Amino acid sequence: MTDANTPMIAPSILSADFANLAAESAAVAHPGDTRADWLHVDVMDAHFVPNLTLGLPVVESLLKATDIPLDCHLMIDDPKRWAPPYAEAGAYNVTFHAEATDDPVDVARDIRAAGGKAGLAIKPNTPLEPYLEILRDIDTLLVMSVEPGFGGQKFIAEVLEKVRIVRTIIDSSDLRLLVEIDGGINADTIEQAAEAGVDCFVAGSAVYGAEDPGKAVAALREQAAAARARVD
Repeated sequence: MTDANTPMIAPSILSADFANLAAESAAVAHPGDTRADWLHVDVMDAHFVPNLTLGLPVVESLLKATDIPLDCHLMIDDPKRWAPPYAEAGAYNVTFHAEATDDPVDVARDIRAAGGKAGLAIKPNTPLEPYLEILRDIDTLLVMSVEPGFGGQKFIAEVLEKVRIVRTIIDSSDLRLLVEIDGGINADTIEQAAEAGVDCFVAGSAVYGAEDPGKAVAALREQAAAARARVD
């Protein structure tokens, strides 16, 4: 993994070949600057979002196939019930949606108790303000820059104002919180997201649609680092 000051890249296996997930994870696991920081796993239940992807058994198999920390993004109903088992299985970061629960602090506490980092995701149209007071109770804030449910959507730049607000709060306090963005991240959009203050970038087709996924990871990280340097 990169150091704390280097942008993090989390390739999304939603854009990978589901029949060869072990090989696809290995493609971004080589040591050096081509190595992914996290492997982003989109779990969809066909209820919270209309699509259906994969679940805990596949995550358990992936954990045996890669040593890259798994970043599980749960687009599911009832995260109180379903989120902690992902942490218990060994997922590094388990993110649930603010819109799926009335008590995000309670869900985050359960994820942490199960051994994982707790992430909170918010949809593009979900207001940020109600969740500012609970930033200390989570480890990752995932700002969705597309509507959750399907890959390949166009980046919604307006959500970057949420990133800027949270970045200002983090930088003016002692918060240890990663700001992650998911949706439409590629060579054309990653720099503006980095300039807004994103720490971790989820990239699907920009990585797995490339001829060499590892080189794509390195190129995206380099772009983000250069953009961040311009505003530091």
